[in-house]
Amino acid sequence: MTDETAQRWQSTLDSVVVYAQGAVCRRLARGSVPPDGRVRVTGLPRSLDPASLRVRVPDAPGVRVSEARVEAEAGPSGARVPGGLREAAEGLREQYAAALRRRDHLLGLIEEIRALRPVPPARRSQDPPRRTPVGAWLELAGFVDERLAGLHTRLAEAQEEVRSSGHALGIAEDRLARASTGTPPAHVETTLSALLAVDTSAAGDTATEIEVEVEYGVPGAVWVPAYRLTYRQGEGSGRLVLRASVAQRTGEDWSGVSLALATADLRRSTALPRLRSVRIGRRQPACAPSGWREPPAGLAGLFSGYDAAGPCPVPDAGPPAAGAGPVAAPAPQAYGGPPAAFAVPGGAPEPYAGIGSGPAPPVRAGRGAGRPGSAGGAFKAPAPAAPSPAAPVFGSPRASGAPGRAVPVSPAPPVPAQDVPAQGAGAPQPSGEELDYGGLVLCGPDEDGGRRGLLFPGSPFDPVAAGYRRRAESVASLPLPGHAVRPGGPAGSFDHRFDPPARADIPSDGTWHTVTIGEIPVALRTEYLCTPSVEQTVYATSVLSNATDQALLAGPVDVVVDGEFLLTAALPALAPGGVCRLGLGPAEGIGVTRRTNLHESASGLRSNITVLDHQVRVEVANRLARPVTLEVRERVPVTTEADVRIEERAGWTAPQDGPGPDRHAPGTRIRRVDLPAGGTAVLDGGYEIRIPAGKALAGGNRRS
Repeated sequence: MTDETAQRWQSTLDSVVVYAQGAVCRRLARGSVPPDGRVRVTGLPRSLDPASLRVRVPDAPGVRVSEARVEAEAGPSGARVPGGLREAAEGLREQYAAALRRRDHLLGLIEEIRALRPVPPARRSQDPPRRTPVGAWLELAGFVDERLAGLHTRLAEAQEEVRSSGHALGIAEDRLARASTGTPPAHVETTLSALLAVDTSAAGDTATEIEVEVEYGVPGAVWVPAYRLTYRQGEGSGRLVLRASVAQRTGEDWSGVSLALATADLRRSTALPRLRSVRIGRRQPACAPSGWREPPAGLAGLFSGYDAAGPCPVPDAGPPAAGAGPVAAPAPQAYGGPPAAFAVPGGAPEPYAGIGSGPAPPVRAGRGAGRPGSAGGAFKAPAPAAPSPAAPVFGSPRASGAPGRAVPVSPAPPVPAQDVPAQGAGAPQPSGEELDYGGLVLCGPDEDGGRRGLLFPGSPFDPVAAGYRRRAESVASLPLPGHAVRPGGPAGSFDHRFDPPARADIPSDGTWHTVTIGEIPVALRTEYLCTPSVEQTVYATSVLSNATDQALLAGPVDVVVDGEFLLTAALPALAPGGVCRLGLGPAEGIGVTRRTNLHESASGLRSNITVLDHQVRVEVANRLARPVTLEVRERVPVTTEADVRIEERAGWTAPQDGPGPDRHAPGTRIRRVDLPAGGTAVLDGGYEIRIPAGKALAGGNRRS
């Protein structure tokens, strides 16, 4: 499958489904199947997950793909970053480095000139006093001042050059970082291709040219919902445009793709649990067949000649120097364990043990045997074939001062072989990675621990691919737009998919791009709210009803009223048939005034009850050119004392509590009033509090 003779098919990106984090891409490739059925589909991004590769042939009955795997390719890159951003950044980086060197050189010269000072010669005790050369001192000081003035002028120019070049370099690097990652970042381009084995035996001669769909998952793609609400005042309906902000850094530009957006988690497991029956008795059902097979008999005998050859010969370091001590025997270079025996010229084979090494570990037959977690346990190792006595010896250890003689050692104690498990115990059950035959690696003769000659999972870590995936996953840390919420959280217990009607272009630059999903009609009405006991300001709200069968996710909504942008509000998650309220800000055209009056008296046979009569008057005025509906909210005190009574005045009702933010505090009372254009209204209300004379209100203002 890795042969370069496989026919190459170019692929084009057709559709992308962006999930809450990550995306699933689908590429199309078309061509004629060669006689050997080996096809290489090129164009896959470097950040894809190899385990997510899926290939199918949709419109060719009888044609199937028997094998598909991912392979990396490297070659010289002919693509360049658009606009020469990389070349410009490299040139500015060199200019900035040169400006830094010139500035540092000037700083060094300034320090040298500043250190120039007159130093008089040392005076001996018998020398008479000498005159001070004032003229020379002044001349030196003038020279230093003149040079320092010139150097400081040049230093100011160099610092300005450093600042300007650093600023230009920062702009160039920012543009380079924001550029699309669809172009290779270096002169060597690394790409991935899908190697396919296409079987056309069941299709006969009808499958001359087929089209395959290659599907794979990539990290580094996120999206958040956004909306635009447009309506006219006085109308009972509006238009809600569904939009999405999409950002991706997958390493390939999405140009003209059929885009879909989903709220599901791509990394969530979708495997259904299987409930097995519990049976009591001796007879148990047969185990499901697995991919494990017994290793071939005589596997250890394949390496008898390799073991008989001995360790690798150590190169001679030359004769020892005169006077040097005894030369220690060089340690043999192990190739995965010393051989079981070697031939001694003129004698019988003797067991061999390397200098400083213990007995050779027994070779275990059976894949996964002797490893932690293997279900079948260990198996007996077949007896290794004894090498021929006439077999030559290569690299035998030599004793110091006795060239050509083997070192006799005592035989190692025999290692008892473990028993073969009974037939009813079942074969070892391999794990998922051990059943991935494309990822298995055949261990060579240098492996120890019973691994040589057997298949084991190879190391899946690819540092180059890990670097691409880390850069792709960095898009998840992008700052969200205002009021934006990720689609995975507020969706609740439902997942939805949105299919935009037109194809979209999303470059791989890691920035937000807006895509229009569609437009749905919504029912809405404008209401005005006021809580004069807290703030004597009227707020406009829009009550929005989702009458469609499509859910609305939480996100920012741009409100446009009568063709003019008003504000950006936060739309909560709205299920089909749900109702929510959007705040539109203060309404300056409606005025409200609240006045209160408290009258305290006593009642009862002995005046043992204190009556606190609270009178509330709310005056509202509509100065708008259209009628409005105003909802005024007030509050009455609540009590848990049995001997305290609260009597309310008529006209105010308790609201019905809704879920979440529509839940009201205890004691809330509302009253609705319809105001015509330029109309006024007066709302009277209040309550009486009757408490025993021996009690009093504590906390708060009793006259509020």
